[in-house]
Parts: sequence; structure tokens; C-alpha cells
Amino acid sequence: MQPPKKNSRKPAGKAATPRAYHHGDLRKALVDACVHLIEDKGLEAVSVREVAKLVGVSPAAPFRHFATRTALLTAVAEEAQERLGASIADTLRAAARETPLMQFRAIGVGFLQWSFANPTHFQVISSRSVIDYEGSRLRSSNDLIRVRMNELMCDAASQGLLRPGDIKRYQIAARAMVYGLARMYIDGQFPSWGLPVDDPLAESIRIFDLFIISISMAAEPDGEASKH
Repeated sequence: MQPPKKNSRKPAGKAATPRAYHHGDLRKALVDACVHLIEDKGLEAVSVREVAKLVGVSPAAPFRHFATRTALLTAVAEEAQERLGASIADTLRAAARETPLMQFRAIGVGFLQWSFANPTHFQVISSRSVIDYEGSRLRSSNDLIRVRMNELMCDAASQGLLRPGDIKRYQIAARAMVYGLARMYIDGQFPSWGLPVDDPLAESIRIFDLFIISISMAAEPDGEASKH
């Protein structure tokens, strides 16, 4: 396996202050302003009225698109899910000729790349108490990723690539690891653990590779994981 290219993207910084809205796609302008507000003041500061103020429209204008704060944040989460899906699709395409286990790894790498580059979207999509997860496109989109993970794990097991174990637990452990690494990075915990901060994404992928090695029948998979 060829080692993954080092991702040079940095976590997204503060969005530019939204300009006063005059015409065009009000829904998109509201979603963009909501992301800006979260980056500037935190998730707890979000309200439909506050976002309307940022966009420069009347307090009543957004309500034909978003009747509630939950609806607005759910729209942000749906946008986040689309970006996450695109990131995972990219890493899966790059690993298309690899073994099922390495393709499973690619899903985790795609998640890490996306979450490190989009910390605000990650914060919203992972805060299910403030979004309508069940009543939106989020569940179906997330289920597609889970189905692919399960398919790859089953294929890896059938090809003798996995150590004996519970495939479902392997999937949950992988999900917990990449989610936890993203959360630790976004919360600024890496320095307190003595981890290098010059390229936290590459370091996180190395840590994830330790998990891939631990469930693999091979002593170490070829490529990046075998170097650490």
C-alpha cells in the first residue's frame, strides 16, 4: 500500500463576516451566517434572530426557511454530512485497489481529514441534542457510511485479513477512535498529551493506524502504518 499523502489543509479559521444580504439565496446566506456565529461566539449563541441580524434581514425573514433554531442547525449539520461524505468518497477512491481492510482504514482517514478541516461543522454534526437527526437526511446519509464500513469489514474477514473478533465491535472501536481524536484536537487537548502539534492530522492518522495494525492478521500493513 502506498502511504497516504500528507494532508496540508489547516483547520478552518473564522469565516469572513457575512455581508448584508440583498438578494439571492437567503437560505444559504443564513446557513453560512450560522456557521460564522458559532465560530465567533459558540454554539450556545445561535438563534434564528441573531443569524437574521448577521445577514441583514428582518427578524421575520428567516422563518419561511427555518422556523426554529433546531431547523437552522439541522441545515448546517446536513451541509456538514455532505462534506463528510465527499471527503470519505475521495479517500475511498484513492484506496480502490487496496484490500478491504485498507479501504476500511480509508474511511477513518477521510473522517479525520474532514473533521480537522471543518471543526465547526464537526461540532454541530456531533451535537445531536441541538439538531433533528431522525427527521432529516442525516440518518440515511450516515447509514450509507455504516453499511460500507460493514461490507468492508465482512470482506476483510472473509479474506482472512482480520484477527478473530467481533466485527461490529471493530467498527465501533474504529468510529470511537477517529471521533475521539477529532474531539481531542478540536478541544485543544493534544499538547497536554505531549503529541506533536506541527502536523496533528498526520499524528492522528498514525494513531489510527495502530488500531488497524491491532486487528490485522498481518504483523503490520504495508505503507504508512508500518513506519510507526
